[in-house]
Amino acid sequence: MPAAAAPIISSVQKLVLYETRARYFLVGSNHAETKYRVLKIDRTEPKDLVIIDDRHVYTPQEVRELLGRLDLGNRTKMGQKGSSGLFRAVSAFGIVGFVRFLEGYYIVLITKRRKMADIGGHAIYKIEDTNMIYIPNDSVRITHPDEARYLRIFQNVDLSSNFYFSYSYDLSHSLQYNLTVLRMPLEMLKSETTQARQESFDIFEDEGLITQGGSGVFGICSEPYMKYVWNGELLDVIRTAVHRDWLLYIIHGFCGQSKLLIYGRPVYVTLIARRSSKFAGTRFLKRGANCEGDVANEVETEQILCDASVMSFTAGSYSSYVQVRGSVPLYWSQDISTMMPKPPITLDQADPFAHVAALHFDQMLQRFGSPIIILNLVKEREKRKHERILSEELVAAVTYLNQFLPPEHTIIYIPWDMAKYTKSKLCNVLDRLNVIAESVVKKTGFFVNRPDSYCSILRPDEKWNELGGCVIPTGRLQTGVLRTNCVDCLDRTNTAQFMVGKCALAYQLYSLGLIDKPNLQFDTDAVRLFEELYEDHGDTLSLQYGGSQLVHRVKTYRKIAPWTQHSKDIMQTLSRYYSNAFSDADRQDAINLFLGVFHPTEGKPHLWELPTDFYLHHKNTMRLLPTRSYTYWWTPEVIKHLPLPYDEVICAANLKRLTVKKFHRYEEEIDIHNEFFRPYELSSFDDTFCLAMTSSARDFMPKTVGIDPSPFTVRKPDETGKSVLGNKSNREEAVLQRKTAASAPPPPSEEAVSSSSEDDSGTDREDEGSVSQRSTPVKMTDTGDSAKVTENMVQPMKEVYGINLFDGLSEDDLSIYSRFVQLGQRQHRPDKSSQQLCSRCPDGVIKLTPISAFSQDNIYEVQPPRVDRKSTEIFQAHIQASQGIMQPLGKEDTSVYREYIRNRYL
Repeated sequence: MPAAAAPIISSVQKLVLYETRARYFLVGSNHAETKYRVLKIDRTEPKDLVIIDDRHVYTPQEVRELLGRLDLGNRTKMGQKGSSGLFRAVSAFGIVGFVRFLEGYYIVLITKRRKMADIGGHAIYKIEDTNMIYIPNDSVRITHPDEARYLRIFQNVDLSSNFYFSYSYDLSHSLQYNLTVLRMPLEMLKSETTQARQESFDIFEDEGLITQGGSGVFGICSEPYMKYVWNGELLDVIRTAVHRDWLLYIIHGFCGQSKLLIYGRPVYVTLIARRSSKFAGTRFLKRGANCEGDVANEVETEQILCDASVMSFTAGSYSSYVQVRGSVPLYWSQDISTMMPKPPITLDQADPFAHVAALHFDQMLQRFGSPIIILNLVKEREKRKHERILSEELVAAVTYLNQFLPPEHTIIYIPWDMAKYTKSKLCNVLDRLNVIAESVVKKTGFFVNRPDSYCSILRPDEKWNELGGCVIPTGRLQTGVLRTNCVDCLDRTNTAQFMVGKCALAYQLYSLGLIDKPNLQFDTDAVRLFEELYEDHGDTLSLQYGGSQLVHRVKTYRKIAPWTQHSKDIMQTLSRYYSNAFSDADRQDAINLFLGVFHPTEGKPHLWELPTDFYLHHKNTMRLLPTRSYTYWWTPEVIKHLPLPYDEVICAANLKRLTVKKFHRYEEEIDIHNEFFRPYELSSFDDTFCLAMTSSARDFMPKTVGIDPSPFTVRKPDETGKSVLGNKSNREEAVLQRKTAASAPPPPSEEAVSSSSEDDSGTDREDEGSVSQRSTPVKMTDTGDSAKVTENMVQPMKEVYGINLFDGLSEDDLSIYSRFVQLGQRQHRPDKSSQQLCSRCPDGVIKLTPISAFSQDNIYEVQPPRVDRKSTEIFQAHIQASQGIMQPLGKEDTSVYREYIRNRYL
């Protein structure tokens, strides 16, 4: 049996920077402030960074004593008896990194954060503000005239704009990878010999761990995928000098989370986009790919679905689907020396053996497995050859590479001229995209950490049996990925990704047992919520790469966009053109400096003096010999494990990337509940419930009485702008279901209709007035009408449950059920056939007489459940506490609290 495993939570989440004249002391603690670490930074070195980490875990008492000694020692040395020798400079939540230009080093600290999402109890934060502090003191500082200009360029990268981090969840990897790492059988590691472990997977921090027993938990921490880490270069200088808890990796892109409320059951829909830090830049300045196979504007988008009622990776239900966008993997660019809306596309370098495309697809096979599916949305028919240049070259590259791959793992190429279909009045763009999306999701599958639900066996769907991917005992794995591109990878690409994500979302909901068929329709609350997430996602990525929001949205391709949208599209086009013409060069310089592509060096040209940054991103262009074969263009280890991604295969190379440590079961470094909620301390309401997300029930469901609350019901806007049910039959069915419930009164409009449709007999109207103001829309006149109404109500169960209640149903049972339905519709109003069951009181109130042999066993009277004495005392104490009458603590509670205080403060 594999041992229990959990992600390791960083023990450095709150930081305080203390300052003396010769040192900076960075004190970091976990969220509960029970464990501390201390970094000492030397301020007497003008250009070198000297950091000392003693790697000791301090208690609160030890930290107070240490800071007291430092304060006293510096006060004595400086002769400042009346003042403090240790100053509190700034409070922070993490270290972005250290950077140096032409003078000394700076430290970049996160001073404000905001919670954006929650995945399995692991919080994801967005950077709200940062502080950049110069480390050397004024006495040793050597000034340089160009230092201030480099500092301004570096700060052009707005760290408060769409940079995200987490202390316990690895944002650089997908959910499938993170949960696969947790499932890696540690028993396999323990069964290996000591020599083999040291040679292949020496990942244990504690050498005595192999022989230890007990009920501990293995904490697992994996190395980040550096391609999507944006502060990797800023942390390189301290990576080997400090404990890993000081290293906080941030990603750039988008993160959004919304709540889908399904009849009161909360389901979180999370969208995470990771921008690649390799060959990153702005629209016209970064096109195609570099010599290492990294493409411009490469973004990995992952949609995560989780049941929010269970906050645990091991006990909860989670599903995810990943897709990628990126520029065409060729050597191409656009000349912007002459200002024009569409600069000509040129192929910069001949690549007959598709060397750069081979490097790119080899990376994708290693991370995602097979098949790799390319959806190419560039134009194919043009009066003047423009975008078609890229299509022809990409087809040639894919054809060349496929002839050497095994047939079952070849790259699938899907060309589709989306712009041409959009202009056609006879073609529906989204219908065609939906067909493509179905075929793609069936080939790649998706990830879910639970075996298939039993409902899929009871109500099988033909599409479910055709689903691809990899089925394992614990769930399903996604194998392969869809790679979508147009020229800019912005507008058309975002709409195509939305349609594929919508199709995958239907399968994810079906796999978790939340819908009966893997199909979602437009104009439902669920799809509108998902569409809003994807539009925010597209706007954010478009601003980062193109300088404006999306020009064409999903509503544009559905051809339901309002007329006001055209003026907005024109403004976004002008904004994008202005950004590309005047501000992209400065933004590109800032990105090159932030990512460490350019390092300022004394005596060499400055960043603003370079005519081009081509050689910064293509560092091995002077090599004459290729680094790999023209035919065997893949990594041998990758091809052996296909269709599974090599990064998720249990092997020596992957196990070396893990850090495994054994903890006590309730250790704060692996206990999400104690780490974030602190049950024995008073906590702020704003800190505990700081995540405000869009909700389908609050923001999308109409407030009209009688509307079906299901988020999967089609709603269309009426003349007043409100939403109603999509068709008349659905509306009537919802009204009928609502009226059968005795406790749900019909709306006033329907009351009037039902009153006017009553019989003309005065007796019925008199009984109606004396019994209730509610009336029934159906008059039961004879047994035939009753059977007809019963048949109308029972028949839909064939579609819902797959069975027919009339099969094998006797006449006696049918008559009993008919009376039950009649009773529910009449709101307990007696009819002539049941006069003997009730007697009229003098005041006109009907007194219902039980007809059951058991006095308390009927539909009119309910026996309250019995409550034991202990529960009653707890409830009474709760009521008294609200009135200010507090009960004394018991011995057990007092001992637990004393133990906590002893560990926390003493």
